[in-house]
Amino acid sequence: MRYGPKPSQTRRVVTIEREGGDRKMREYGRVPPDRPTAGPLPYEGVWRFTAPSVDASVPQARRAVRELLARQGVPAADDTVQGLLLIVSELVTNVVRHAALLSPMLAVEVAVGAEWVRVSVEDNHPYRPKALEADQGQTGGRGLLLVREITREAGGACDAEHTASGGKVIWAALPLKPAVTTPRWDPSAL
Repeated sequence: MRYGPKPSQTRRVVTIEREGGDRKMREYGRVPPDRPTAGPLPYEGVWRFTAPSVDASVPQARRAVRELLARQGVPAADDTVQGLLLIVSELVTNVVRHAALLSPMLAVEVAVGAEWVRVSVEDNHPYRPKALEADQGQTGGRGLLLVREITREAGGACDAEHTASGGKVIWAALPLKPAVTTPRWDPSAL
C-alpha cells in the first residue's frame, strides 16, 4: 500500500497561513488523474499550513489538524485521530525545541487518501533525528519513539527525509481502517 500521492499526480492543496492572527486559505491544483470517473472521495486532498517555530504552535497545529479532519469528514476512527494528533504534537514540539534557531517557520501537511491519512512536519534544520531508547532517568527523548510506536501499532509507516532546500520532513501515515490485530496472550486468563 502506498502512503501518499504519487509524485506524478496533481493534487488539491489548501494552504493556511497565519499572519497577524488572520487565516488565509488558498485552494489550487486538481484531483489526482488516476481516480475513477466518479471523482475523488470528498475528504481526499492535501492541505498544508505554516506556523512560527514557537511553543504556541503546538496546540495550534493540533487544533488545525483536528478541525481539518472533522471539516473534511475524514472517516477515521477516534483512536486514529487521537494518534495523529499526538504525532503532530510530538513532531511540532521537536521542531520548536531542536530546530527553531535554524528554522523560524515550520510547515505541517495533512494528506488524505481513500485508505490512509498522512501528517508531516517540515523544517529547515539539516539534522535528521533518530528515535532514542530513553532511559528512566531522562525527562525527554521519547517523542520519535512514541511516533514510531503509535504508527507501528496502527499498521502505518513513518520516516524522515531530507528536503531539496537542505531541511527535513518527518512524516507518519496511518490507515483509516484500524489494523487487524491478533488478541494478546494473557496468562492470567488461564
